Amino acid sequence: MAYIPDYATLLAFTAAALVLTVTPGPDMTLFMSKTLTQGRRAGLAAVFGATCGLILHTVLAAIGVSALLSASALAFTVLKIVGAAYLIYLAVQAVRNGCSLALEAASVKRQPIHRVWLQALGINILNPKIVLFFVTFLPQFVSAADPNATGKLMFLGFYFVVLGMPICAAMVLGASAFARFLKSSPKFMRAFDWAFAGIMGTFALKLLVAKANS
Repeated sequence: MAYIPDYATLLAFTAAALVLTVTPGPDMTLFMSKTLTQGRRAGLAAVFGATCGLILHTVLAAIGVSALLSASALAFTVLKIVGAAYLIYLAVQAVRNGCSLALEAASVKRQPIHRVWLQALGINILNPKIVLFFVTFLPQFVSAADPNATGKLMFLGFYFVVLGMPICAAMVLGASAFARFLKSSPKFMRAFDWAFAGIMGTFALKLLVAKANS
């Protein structure tokens, strides 16, 4: 199928997506916190809301990047190089500052499930880091000369969602044990930091070397 990347690209993307999914961040903090304070239904609603936000980001990134590709292959190449620089920045930040998982035990007012979904959707859509990440990360896996670039961008974005949603749901179902494990295992968390940094740095450097040798 034309819209499915080659095996090596898909394997690399899968590895990156899995590490990104299990790396603590704002989305994980939200749905874990909702689970611990309001129960599993609220946690799953938060996961679903964040997932809907990722779907929207996928569509907008694919459309926007595809429009840039149609306008100028050079501009698309510049975007990928800027994206590589951003990935290196993320790698450095992960090593220097580590990942964040802020779970507060304080009591909070219970929200209706639809409000939890809307909150997760809003946080995801309005997070500039997620917007920047999707616009710079997805293009690393397509070529400016690929006539099926738009379809591949869409495929990779939805593939990211399909990979991540069941993992996040599993985290919600075992939220208490998972949260205790993360908080009591600094070495494990640090391993995630280095894994995240290694994957982001590898993709970025591979892209920059390819451009330098072209």
